[in-house]
Amino acid sequence: MVTATAKRELVRFMGQRGLSERRSLAIVAMSASAFRYQPAPDQNERLRAEILRLAQRYRRYGAPMIYLKLRQAGWTVNHKRVERLYAEQNLQVRRRRRKKVPIADRQPLIRPARANEVWSMDFVFDRVADGRAIKCLGIVDDATHECVALVPGRSMSGMQVSRVLDELALTRGLPTVIRSDNGPEFIGKAMLNWAHENGVRLKQIQPGKPNQNAYIESFNGRFRDECLNEHWFVTLAHATSIIRGWHREYNEERPKKELSGLTPAGYAAQMAAEAAI
Repeated sequence: MVTATAKRELVRFMGQRGLSERRSLAIVAMSASAFRYQPAPDQNERLRAEILRLAQRYRRYGAPMIYLKLRQAGWTVNHKRVERLYAEQNLQVRRRRRKKVPIADRQPLIRPARANEVWSMDFVFDRVADGRAIKCLGIVDDATHECVALVPGRSMSGMQVSRVLDELALTRGLPTVIRSDNGPEFIGKAMLNWAHENGVRLKQIQPGKPNQNAYIESFNGRFRDECLNEHWFVTLAHATSIIRGWHREYNEERPKKELSGLTPAGYAAQMAAEAAI
């Protein structure tokens, strides 16, 4: 299909060869008004540049997340326009395939009504340049989706997990329930003694059923996709610095559709304000 721009160029070319404008327009099947049409200035230039900047800064964000970041920054724009401009610049993110959970095994978790009611925790593994493993302890508040702790280390025992929880108790308090898998760090003597002394109930999921701990599994996927897979860690200290930065960004800057476009920290503040009324 010949575009209008190409037809205009052809009419001008035939005019230079001595053909009248009327005859040239008839040949290319174009009206005089269409030939003289002047395109309006691009009103999306600033928006297109901002979408490109955000896509380069947050490489694993798709169009819906870019839209939420724009709204977060104060842009009043329709999500369809964002999706169109995003697609025009070929910024689509190639999604990594996820393991599908059988329908019979899907059990939706009920989100707690208050912060610090239920926490979920799990480990995520990676490696540094020399091949040595990194073990990251992640803890998520099921109600606010906040990542209350993200601690990397070479190894981590049940005693070290309890120390992390003791530090959180000083700054945030402790939950009523902590949900985890059946890893030895979570069901060993150190954690059982800690839970008994602090009045916290430990709840383990069924073996081989990670979907029963969906909140932390969802967080693990975001953490690996947006942080671990995007960086090549030279040392543990380098990994710790990058992970801490992403941890802050996740809580304070990353909007979530499930939280009406708010960040986890913003949603937690909103819940606290509503509870105080």
